[in-house]
Amino acid sequence: MSEKIIGIDLGTTNSELAIIEKNQVIVLEIEHNQLLPSVVGFDEKGELLVGQSARNQYVLYPERTVKSIKRLMGSDDSVVLGEQSFLPQEISALILKKLKQQAEDYLGETVHKAVITVPAYFSDVQRQRTREAGEIAGLEVVRMINEPTAAALAYQINTEEEQKLLVYDLGGGTFDVSVVSIQQGVTEVLASHGNNQLGGDDFDEKIVLWLQAHLEEKGVKLDDIVKARLQRVAEESKCHLSDEPYVKIAEEYIAQLGDEPVHLNLELSRDDYNSMIQPYIDETMEAVHIALEGAELLIGDIDEILLVGGSTRTPLVQDSLETLLGKRPHGEVNPDLCVATGAAIQAANIAGENIASILIDVTPYTFGTSAIGDLDGEYSPDLYVPIIHKNTTLPCKKTEVFYTNIDRQEKVEITIFEGEDKNAINNISLGTFVVSDLSAAPAGNPITITLELDLDGILQVTAKEKNTNLSGSLTIENAMNKTNGAAIDKARNKIDAFFDNEQENSATETAPQNSTNRDIVQAQALIEKAQRMMDKINDEDREDMVDLIESIQDAITIDNREQLAKVTEELSDIIYYMES
Repeated sequence: MSEKIIGIDLGTTNSELAIIEKNQVIVLEIEHNQLLPSVVGFDEKGELLVGQSARNQYVLYPERTVKSIKRLMGSDDSVVLGEQSFLPQEISALILKKLKQQAEDYLGETVHKAVITVPAYFSDVQRQRTREAGEIAGLEVVRMINEPTAAALAYQINTEEEQKLLVYDLGGGTFDVSVVSIQQGVTEVLASHGNNQLGGDDFDEKIVLWLQAHLEEKGVKLDDIVKARLQRVAEESKCHLSDEPYVKIAEEYIAQLGDEPVHLNLELSRDDYNSMIQPYIDETMEAVHIALEGAELLIGDIDEILLVGGSTRTPLVQDSLETLLGKRPHGEVNPDLCVATGAAIQAANIAGENIASILIDVTPYTFGTSAIGDLDGEYSPDLYVPIIHKNTTLPCKKTEVFYTNIDRQEKVEITIFEGEDKNAINNISLGTFVVSDLSAAPAGNPITITLELDLDGILQVTAKEKNTNLSGSLTIENAMNKTNGAAIDKARNKIDAFFDNEQENSATETAPQNSTNRDIVQAQALIEKAQRMMDKINDEDREDMVDLIESIQDAITIDNREQLAKVTEELSDIIYYMES
């Protein structure tokens, strides 16, 4: 029996885990939910929180919690949580480790391998960092596939028809659109376009800015806790506006102005919200045009529109796509789960399981180098010379010839770029290497440059003097390995320690205390939720809530675990009753 390979959607807002069992896709639950919030934090005693518990803590302790780390993937920015510092790939590794653990608990065996999805428009560096995160989490990333491609694989299970799909993927932090052909068991990506810094987080931020302006008019100074509460309110309001034309935003005690508490009591209409996010939606519609042009298709050639990502529930998205393409987007596949489903299908294929699907993907970027030449009618040393063009099928290998400029030239310096601009310096530089000790040849000595992209879209470069076979190469290595060959192992040990401590605590007498730490975070989040409801309930219920809040705070103070569980459950019941 082949080793099980798991499929992971490592998302900006939520992450999911899926496997294939008996030719059926199973999206595993983690803490009773198929969606694991991509949020990481540490409680006041340094215990690791991943998922819902971290999300609950964010409003109360934003300084010890981080979300949307995917937006920093590919950067060298560190994230400080309490007294500890983490790179983006280390935070992602904590999420992946949590998913790995859940898979192992479900399967009853150790999991070593995974297929992880990435946005189609992720750069080479971002893909390398994602692979790095997997390695730190103790996973061999056997394949990375683009999120829209994974969604198309999930869709293929439900159809035997030959179709051209437009896969519109709008998540919490990234946007991609891909044109996909499905026929005879083959899923082929024809073209992709997107933006790695556009998503539902930007929609939330528009509402946050609107709320901040209202508070600032009152003279309120905004601290981190107020901003975190506004972010949560904005996210909730956005979700409400997907189903309702208006949302009431009522927040008790949002801030303090002198000795007086400040409350929020506003109404936001869907029309006003649409006006806020219209420029973002317009940008995505332009990307749809670019992808269609790249696929050499017309609007009428598209058979179905497949929505991916929770932000596609925004009515303006669906209305805009219908206006542009003349058909309503497809709603058969769950936009939150289809990417993980596709990852599991690809994982099963790699593991040799009998899943009838073949995947053909493309590169979303052009890769090339710089040369001396005519740029916009002027002599320039920075002419961009594409070698592998955008939307080339993966894997691919392309070679171009270049020539030395002077007699007896001893070396050539080669810089590789990623991007579409005619001026090389306006594109992303991936790295530079030198081929030296060239033969004493006259100017015009041919130098071949070969670029090779693997199935994950990761690049290898080789340059060779044609007449002597003298060569040099560039491997776009993991960022950590560039500076320290032991950095991956060090990071893995760092991440493992948090989970080892968690397992040790659960097997010792300190486990109840550590459980209480998590219960306290949950209770505090419940208190904060109850306080937001105060202006919506009658005096009798309000009095009951106040009494329970005081009882919870007393139980926390005296460390009475049984009493804390009892009164927390009572408050939870009241809140449930009020919301139903």
